[in-house]
Amino acid sequence: MALVLHTFDGNKNAFKALIAAEYSGVKVELAKNFQMGVSNKTPEYLKMNPIGKVPILETPDGPVFESNAIARYVTRSKSDNPLYGSSLIEYAHIEQWIDFSATEVDANTGKWLFPRLGFAPYVAASEEAAIAALKRSLGALNTHLASNTYLVGHSVTLADIVMTCNLYMGFARIMTKNFTSEFPHVERYFWTMVNQPNFKKVMGDVKQADSVPQVQKKAAAPKEQKPKEAKKEAPKEAPKPKAAEKPEEEEEAPKPKPKNPLDLLPPSKMILDEWKRLYSNTKTNFREVAIKGFWDMYDPEGYSLWFCDYKYNDENTVSFVTMNKVGGFLQRMDLCRKYAFGKMLVIGSEPPFKVKGLWLFRGPEIPKFVMDEVYDMELYEWTKVDISDEAQKERVSAMIEDLEPFEGEALLDAKCFK
Repeated sequence: MALVLHTFDGNKNAFKALIAAEYSGVKVELAKNFQMGVSNKTPEYLKMNPIGKVPILETPDGPVFESNAIARYVTRSKSDNPLYGSSLIEYAHIEQWIDFSATEVDANTGKWLFPRLGFAPYVAASEEAAIAALKRSLGALNTHLASNTYLVGHSVTLADIVMTCNLYMGFARIMTKNFTSEFPHVERYFWTMVNQPNFKKVMGDVKQADSVPQVQKKAAAPKEQKPKEAKKEAPKEAPKPKAAEKPEEEEEAPKPKPKNPLDLLPPSKMILDEWKRLYSNTKTNFREVAIKGFWDMYDPEGYSLWFCDYKYNDENTVSFVTMNKVGGFLQRMDLCRKYAFGKMLVIGSEPPFKVKGLWLFRGPEIPKFVMDEVYDMELYEWTKVDISDEAQKERVSAMIEDLEPFEGEALLDAKCFK
């Protein structure tokens, strides 16, 4: 008998077993035509789990319920599975993080989310306590991930699978960017995990919540109408003149959208779009045409150049993960496309890979709104370029050109932001 998982689409608790199965090479089939609220109420289902919770895994030895237990069963179906580590202490640490994920992350996320969705009574004081507890948990996780790519060891384990699936509910439903930006290493970890092929195959594309759900208020029951007793009609008074009222359709004039402070800077002789067109259209003699053109256009009064170096290069042990990390950073920089140009290089022929970059920003400093909104910024060391130093100036030219070898090393990848 094959392993059969009974669940509904999008169930983050079912994702745990399905992702573990992908890593382990274990075949898990989904029960056909499962309907939440119907299939899990049948006598057959209740025989497997008397309280009808979802998911359930049918195995040759009998059913298993509770999602972490199911994920453990699937993982143990393959002997010596690296998802459970390579030593007794790694095994213990994996179990430690699975428990932490359930009791600290998942539980507190649920206490915040479920009352807002109407699944439990909403109490403002209880919500405040849940948010505080969740922040404490994510703070601890953030500290651990500041110096670790994975929760345990140097590759994905069952702890990462369970933790990511439990974080998924928060990221997808209630934890907005404003909330998670306080925990940059958790953000980096989560987006790295969900973009792993085995995760993505199960979870699909993951998007972060744009807003916190509104509290679902139950509609008040209609009051019973009592029959009115017939009353003698009183003589009508002449209607009193009404005070002049503001017409309902009249709206307050829209306030002008505040300008970006960078738009208020003195005009610059450098037109950023002209440089981007020159960069894109130069196919030959790049050094003589594009690089020379850049320095002819560059305005040190209106723009500034910055080198960036990734702080945690020792984590960059997998090439495609490192490139995905850079790609995600560039996506999040989209908010400053009008004011910036960038080159990001992934350097090295073998791990750990180095990530270095060059950025051109409007204004004398890195724009504040970029520092505030793009959490990746604090993952890099930023150094302002001194163009009076010929060595730094040549380094700028080499990075724009994708010159290889770069500083004596091969280029694994080069990405442009324009």
